[in-house]
Amino acid sequence: MGRGDLSDDEWARLEPHLPKSRGRGGRWQCHRRVINGILFRQRTGLPWRDLPTRFGKWKTVHDRHRRLSADGTWERILRAVQADTDSEGRIDWSMVSVDSTSCRAHQHAAGAPTRPPRTGRRSRPVQHRSDEALGRSRGGLTCKIHLAGEGGRRPLAFVITPGQWGDAPQLIPVLEQIRVPRPGGGHPPARPGHLGGDKAYSSRRNRRYLRRRQIKHTIPEPKDQRANRQRRGSKGGRPTGFDKALYRRRNEVERTINRLRTFRAVATRYDKRAFVFHGTITTAAIRLWLRP
Repeated sequence: MGRGDLSDDEWARLEPHLPKSRGRGGRWQCHRRVINGILFRQRTGLPWRDLPTRFGKWKTVHDRHRRLSADGTWERILRAVQADTDSEGRIDWSMVSVDSTSCRAHQHAAGAPTRPPRTGRRSRPVQHRSDEALGRSRGGLTCKIHLAGEGGRRPLAFVITPGQWGDAPQLIPVLEQIRVPRPGGGHPPARPGHLGGDKAYSSRRNRRYLRRRQIKHTIPEPKDQRANRQRRGSKGGRPTGFDKALYRRRNEVERTINRLRTFRAVATRYDKRAFVFHGTITTAAIRLWLRP
């Protein structure tokens, strides 16, 4: 076993959720070797063609990652691993925090064809975006990851957007992505005990949504919003509650992002297509959930 490869215990947890070979041809042979190659590339950020030969042909590793990213298999595996962890009682639902991080895009991440990609029988990938989640700013091309993390410093759900997009409009899409299935059936838990976020997520739309779903939250109110509310008097509504002790736990999502950015292919985007980069982040998240 090489450095960074899946251990036997981690492989035992992952293997039951991988796609099975059907019929003749052996399409999904050497799953463990190929997935170790995918994780090696995500951890080091090296070009696919430079993968060590112990992982087999680089084209096989690249194509499998692209295919599993396109058909949503990585997302299903992540949900399954989260469900196993939740059944063991190891997900901290008491506090879920949201935050975002910007990723610089390498020059190789630009220049994707304008036509929608086609992969296999599916007309277009599940996570396809016409803008490829790339935005231009003073520093060049950037991509932003909007993430919700649980108290155990592991990502529950995320959304990728161009780097110049704001945080507040993405709060609801991120929370809508939190779906941890129950192995025995039933409605998946999607409402945390408490939600934390910085002042970038403060908006009347977000607070109405959280109140409608009965989610307690600690989001500070910016000075301009506070002044506008006070100027309107009784029509401005009641002051927002703020718990300093709970707000200190927002560092958990920041530490989650730091753990995610230890994968160099996540900290710097090298993938041209948004659905491939989405799969890259998902495999890094799966790796974090597999760790004890």
